[in-house]
Formats: sequence, structure tokens, C-alpha cells
Amino acid sequence: MARVAIIGATGNVGSFAAHPISEIPYVDEILLVGRPGRESLLEGLRRDFNDSYAARGTSCRLSWSTDIADVAGSEVVVHAAGAARTANQDRLELALANARLVADAAEEIGHQAREAKLIVITNPVDVMTAVALRHTGLRRGQVFGLGTHLDSMRLKALIAQAFQVHVSEVHTRIIGEHGSSMVPLWSATTVGGIRIDRLPAFEDLPTARMFESVRAGGETIIRHKGSTVYGPGEAIASLVRTVLGDENRILTVSAYLRSEVHDIGGVCIGVPARVNREGVTPIPIRLDEDEVTAFRASANRIRAETALVLERLEWE
Repeated sequence: MARVAIIGATGNVGSFAAHPISEIPYVDEILLVGRPGRESLLEGLRRDFNDSYAARGTSCRLSWSTDIADVAGSEVVVHAAGAARTANQDRLELALANARLVADAAEEIGHQAREAKLIVITNPVDVMTAVALRHTGLRRGQVFGLGTHLDSMRLKALIAQAFQVHVSEVHTRIIGEHGSSMVPLWSATTVGGIRIDRLPAFEDLPTARMFESVRAGGETIIRHKGSTVYGPGEAIASLVRTVLGDENRILTVSAYLRSEVHDIGGVCIGVPARVNREGVTPIPIRLDEDEVTAFRASANRIRAETALVLERLEWE
């Protein structure tokens, strides 16, 4: 059984994530961490969640703190704290302000929870994953971000709808930045185990429109309801479950890439990775030529932004 800590638990995503995480059979304790001054909200969340757990019949223990040092003893730490993105705002505009928060939290996590797996949710998630990795001092497999995991699930759902099949029959990936330069891997997409381009219906599939719907998915939800909550919350829980269940699933997360994909590396970016109780391990893959070009451009964009943010943090 394991303890999971959620930093940023008073935010929309952080607070909701505690609900699906509590359903994971390997989790027996959840720590909600919020900033000083949010004690009343944290206590309210604890009481409300305890009521929902009682109604559901869940025995998960729930506690809260405003001191990040209390993450000690956690096997998984979820970092969801940070300024929220607004509609029409590029995720990279958030980088420096959120990097300060992530760096401070990461240093404390590195001191208090050396064996933990740190899952970064804060946007821009690829840059923030690099900041967290640098400031925790943990090995690269222990620190990873939500990346394009949810984006891949969004594309998977659209393909399933188009082919009128169950989502479990579709396997697809979006790699690269969790943002405007993300790259769909149509070459690695299958329906019912058959490569999608081998299916006659693929010729009439509006792939460009489907991909644009995914790329704008978060912004569209924000424009309609103010924030994304349920999709990210469930995606976070799926990562926690995969880690604690030691499932060895291949998921598309933001991980530090050395040279596993066409010798592109030196950056935290969305790539297929094996996820288990030890953390994440990027999987070497070969892409079509156009996909390599797009992925390289995405990696260059994120690498440059990461270098700028890390340099600015060192100045402060």
C-alpha cells in the first residue's frame, strides 16, 4: 500500500485528482498539500472527500498540510500547483512564474522524498518537468510530466468515434510538446490491431481537423467552462495507478530524452515510455520522415524555452 501526496490540492485539477486516486487499490493514504492561508479550504476538502469515500465504501485515509516537507514517506508526489492557463494564452507564457513554484517545491521533495516518483502537471509541463528534474536532484526516471498522455487519449477517442469501435480497439500516440507543436503519430496508429492507413476508410478520415480539435482541446474547454478538470484528473490517476501497480505500460509522458528518438535528446518532452514502480523509461522508436522533422522542431522549441527558464532561475 502506498501514500500519494498532491501539491496544489486546492486547485481545480489537484482537488479533483484526489477522487479517482482514492479508487486505486494500491493507495491507502492521500496527503493534500496547499499553500499557507488555505487551511480552511483544505479542511473542507478533507471533510467532503471523507463523506464521498464513506458513501462509496473507500477506506483511504486523507490528511492535509501547508508544509511541503510533509510529503516525506510518499511513494508518488503529484505537483499540480501553479497559475492556471487562460483561453488564448500560450502555455509557454506561464513558464517563468510557474518555474519558481516548481523549483522551490522540487528542492523540498528532493530532500524529503528521495525514493518518490514525481509527476508534474503544472504548465508548460515539458519545461516544468525539466525544472523539477534539475531541482530535485532525483534520477531522470523518477521525474516525469503528464505530457501528451491526455492529448493521446483525446485523439484515441476521436478515432474510435470515427470508426465506430470501442476505444480499447484504438492505439495511437501524440508526441512532442504538450502545446502547439505536438506531433500525431499516424504511422503508429492502429484500429483493431490493423495499421490505420491499411483501412480504406482512412482515406476519407478528416485527420487534420481531428488533430486540430485535439491540439485546441484544452483551450476549447477553458473557453466553455473556465478550466479543464475531469480529463486531467483522470489522466493523473491513470499514471499513479500504472506506477503503483508496476504495470509496465507504454504511455506517452514528458520524460527526459537522451537520444532514444532519432538521436534527438537533451530535453524533457512527450515520448512513449515504459511506466512502472521504478518510474519511466523512454522507448526507442523510429518515425516517418515528416514525423521526425516535426518532432525535431518541437524538441528544439522546448529545449530553447527550457534553457531560457533555467538560466533565468539561476539569476534570481
